[in-house]
Order: sequence, then structure tokens, then C-alpha cells
Amino acid sequence: MKKFNITIWQFLMIIALLSTYSCSSDSSSNEPSSFVEVESISILGNTITDGGTSQLSVTVTPSNATDTSVTWSVSNSSVATISNSGLLTAISNGSVTVRATAQDGSGIFGEQIFEISGVGNPVNGTVVETSQQILAAIASANPGENIYVRGGDYIFNSTIHISSDGSNANLISLLAYPSDTERPRFNFSSMSENSSNRGIELSGDYWHIKGIDVYAAGDNGLHISGSNNTIEFCTFSENKDSGLQIDGGGSNNIVLNCDSYYNADSSLENADGFACKLNAGSNNKFIGCRAWQNLDDGWDGYLRDTDNITTTYENCWAFKNGYLMNGSVGAGDGNGFKTGGSDDKTLKHNAVYTNCIAAGNVYDGFDHNSNRGEIEIYNCSAYSNGRNISFSSTNIAQFLLIKNTFSFDGNNNDGFSATTTDITSNGWQNGITTNASDFIAVDIDLLASPRNEDGSLPDINFLKLVSGSDLIDAGEDVGLPFNGSAPDIGAFEFE
Repeated sequence: MKKFNITIWQFLMIIALLSTYSCSSDSSSNEPSSFVEVESISILGNTITDGGTSQLSVTVTPSNATDTSVTWSVSNSSVATISNSGLLTAISNGSVTVRATAQDGSGIFGEQIFEISGVGNPVNGTVVETSQQILAAIASANPGENIYVRGGDYIFNSTIHISSDGSNANLISLLAYPSDTERPRFNFSSMSENSSNRGIELSGDYWHIKGIDVYAAGDNGLHISGSNNTIEFCTFSENKDSGLQIDGGGSNNIVLNCDSYYNADSSLENADGFACKLNAGSNNKFIGCRAWQNLDDGWDGYLRDTDNITTTYENCWAFKNGYLMNGSVGAGDGNGFKTGGSDDKTLKHNAVYTNCIAAGNVYDGFDHNSNRGEIEIYNCSAYSNGRNISFSSTNIAQFLLIKNTFSFDGNNNDGFSATTTDITSNGWQNGITTNASDFIAVDIDLLASPRNEDGSLPDINFLKLVSGSDLIDAGEDVGLPFNGSAPDIGAFEFE
């Protein structure tokens, strides 16, 4: 038998090692089960549309993860904040990315983008979201009431009649819901073309209609015979007569920041963008409105059964009227601003135009049409129309004033006939020549640029003056704001 010679020291080391192995082996039987990490996190919850809060939660996989708790955070605390429990609170309108991060040390997180709206737009009134609800709310509306229409397409097969009255202190309002990104469209496309098939008939007084798109009515999109109404930031398109028409005695109405386009009728005569005509009342105003590619005129002031009324136009743009939606020339008159006219050529439609633009219209930019009234044109721009300014020597106007206005690149010579005229400080007088070199841009299509969020006209370079233009400070003071030593000539002041 083989002998092993070991020292006492070696013997003691062997004993110690055996003892350590025994302890390690015993303790392994008491270890806890394996730790299960989080593999994915999904965030659940609703977006905020009312400026309030939304409670969020998470789904964690695997379901047997050891620690399913998360830490919440947001990408932009100026839009929304989030609590430790996942309560998302709106701060301002916009979008925010919410992140939920696992607390188990795995580094796993989930993200979700939430749109925040309704902040600062409290709704005080009736909210409607179906065609029937709209009709019911209008029929029962009382002075001071607000009707808010959610965004979407609303089908109507017959005329909407608005006949109740508000008051000067308590308007009745029909408004687009303030936080919706989609506008409400009143769709009348199922109507046939017929003079009785108007989209909206507003015979009531003291209404405020804002943010509504009126589409494809069988006659006028909106017909106003009431008074003291305000129509704001609406559109009127593809109707079978004028997009918006005021007559039937309607007076003191304001049409603000509205667009009317692609309106066309089969008679090839009546579909204007806007019309204050026939037997309209006086003191109607168009402010910041645009009319383009309407079959007949951008604005029509033709009278019948009323006389000696006044309509004002401020910062309005009429362009490419007489062209159809497909760009071809139609069979209508194709004027930008038709100031008046009447069957017997005796009626007076007084008109005041301030800072208006007529450009690229098939026929006249500013048109006489045998209007016997008084017409005043201040700081306007006429460019590339069939004839830019046309006041003929037949059935002449009673009075024609034109100041601080330019006309260039028209296809025919302008006419300035009237019983009395006051035509001074314009772009063809005092040795001034107006041409394309005076302007940053002469692209007419810029006039159709999207409006600002508040509905105001877009800030474009069309017919804005370049530094050094002889149109700068070449006008005369007519009571309108101006920069420099004197007013500029044209619709825009050089800045």
C-alpha cells in the first residue's frame, strides 16, 4: 500500500477546504427563485380634448415579471405633466410624449404620443355632433346661447332655416368647437340645382357664425336677409349660386375673414363669390375676405328694387374670377369687384374700397357696370386683369375717387369716367411708373395661401414693395395708418 506523507499544516488546510465546501453546498438549497426582468411596456389611456386630465396605465410583459412598477415622465412639461401614479394633466395645447420606465433596473421603457387640446378654450354652451343635433339646437336657440359644432362632415338634404333673433347684447352663436383640428363642413351636395335649394337661410338678426364650411348647396351657400349678423372665418365653395349673398333688406352685416371659391351655376351668370345685391340693405361690410375662381364675379353689387345703399370692402382680395375650378375660362362675367349696376341703369350702389386687391380676373378688376352711385377707392392694387379699373363714359357714376392706388399689366386701358372725380396720388400719376420691379413677387397664386390660425389673411410677398420703389411714401394722407413720411401707393405699406 502506497504511503502518503503530509505535514500537519497540509492536513489542517484540507480540513478547512472541506468545511467551506460543505457550508456553500448547504446554503445553496436556501436561495430564492430566479429574478424575472421586464421585457416590454405598453401605455394605455385616452388623449385629452377638454384641457383636463387623463389617467394612464401600463401593460407589462411578461406577466410574471418580478417588479412591474414604473416611473412616469413627459417630454415637455409645458404641454402636460404626469404624476407618480400616471395622471396626465394638460398645461397647453400641443403634443407630448409620455414615457413609462421599468423600476427593476432592466432599462426597459414604453412611449406613447398624446395630443393635448381644449386648454384655454372653455366651452360654455351646447355641443352638437350630428346633423339632427345641429338642427335642433338652431331651432331652440335663445339670445346669448352658444352652439358648438364638433369637426366633421355633416350631410343636409334641405335648407337650414335660421329665423330666431339674438340681440345686440346677447348674440346667438353657431361656432366650430374651439379645440378640434378638423373643421365642421355643412355638406349640401345631395341637393339639386334649384333657386329654392339654398344651404343656409339666415333671416334672423344678431347671429355670429364662425368656422363653418358651407359646401355644394343647390343655390346660395349662405343667404342673408337678416341684419346685424357677423359671419366669420367661414368658407363657401362649389355652390350653384353665389357662395354668400346678402339681399332681402339685410343690413349692417359683417362678413369677416371668409373665403368663397369655385362657385358655379349652369345658367353661367349668377354664381359669384360674394354678393351684396338686388334689394340688399345698407351698411354691410366685407373685411379680410377672399374670392377666387368663381364663375361670375368675385363680388357682385347689382341692384334691383333698392337704391342709394352703401357697402364697404376692407382688405379684400378678388383674383382669377371667371376661371372655373379646373382652370378653364368660364362663360360668366369674370370681374373682381363689380361695384353695382341695375336693370334700368339708374340705381346707385355707393361703395368704399380700402386696401383691396384685384388680380388676374378675366374681365375687370374694379368694374363700373353702369353703377350711378359714389365709388371711393383708397390704397388698392389692380394687376393683370382684363381691364384693371373700368368706369365707362356710358351711364356714368355720380362720383369717383381713387387715391394711393396702382394699376399695371392690365390687358386694356383703364377708364375713370364720372360726373365728379377726385383721382390723385396714384401709381400712374406724378411721373410715377408702376411695374413688376416695384414688387417682391407678382405670383397671383400666392393670394390663395392658407390663412393664419386665427383666420386672418396670410402674410405673403405678393405686390409688397421692394426697397427703393418709387411707390414708397408717394401717396397722400387719407386717414389710414402708414409708415414713413407719407402713405405708400398700393394695398401694402413697406415695412
